[in-house]
Amino acid sequence: MTVNDRIAARVRQLRTDHGLSLEALAEASDVSRSMISLIERGESSATAVMLEKLATGLGVPLASLFDAPAAPPDPVSRRASQVEWRDPGSGYRRRNVSPGGFPSPIQIVEVTFPPGARVAYATGARPGVTHQQIWVRQGTIEITLGRERYDLDAGDCLAMVLDRPVAYHNPTRKPARYAVVIVSSDRG
Repeated sequence: MTVNDRIAARVRQLRTDHGLSLEALAEASDVSRSMISLIERGESSATAVMLEKLATGLGVPLASLFDAPAAPPDPVSRRASQVEWRDPGSGYRRRNVSPGGFPSPIQIVEVTFPPGARVAYATGARPGVTHQQIWVRQGTIEITLGRERYDLDAGDCLAMVLDRPVAYHNPTRKPARYAVVIVSSDRG
């Protein structure tokens, strides 16, 4: 199963589990019905921004779109089975490190961000509260959260709540590598 096939099956499964039609998900995510259909059939390589919009419309973290559909929970995530995906828009690569489908509010993702790359997620608040910490392992990354900008170098860690638009930029000529730890919880 390719990454696009996995994303296709997962989006379709989550949409069905939430009882959403293509039209309802299109309205909730601001992604066209025809594009969602193409993604669900594995006929389109969605960008990171588009996947973030779908995740927001489905009320799930972006990382969960890479989980294997209906996989039995396994507490171990072997390197060989960790899903890697490349954003066709920016060229950034992400690898879900956490065990897919395991019932935990915590997810770990590793990202390699190319020199000069930019990605901006316009989505703001979503159901529940999503905390994220970004730990830079190599290089430099600029993160803009709402109107605040953070310049992070190797070893720096930024804690934030995903309740505003967020943008990532690598202003250097070398790749940046960072780990993202995501914790999602329901609003009480």
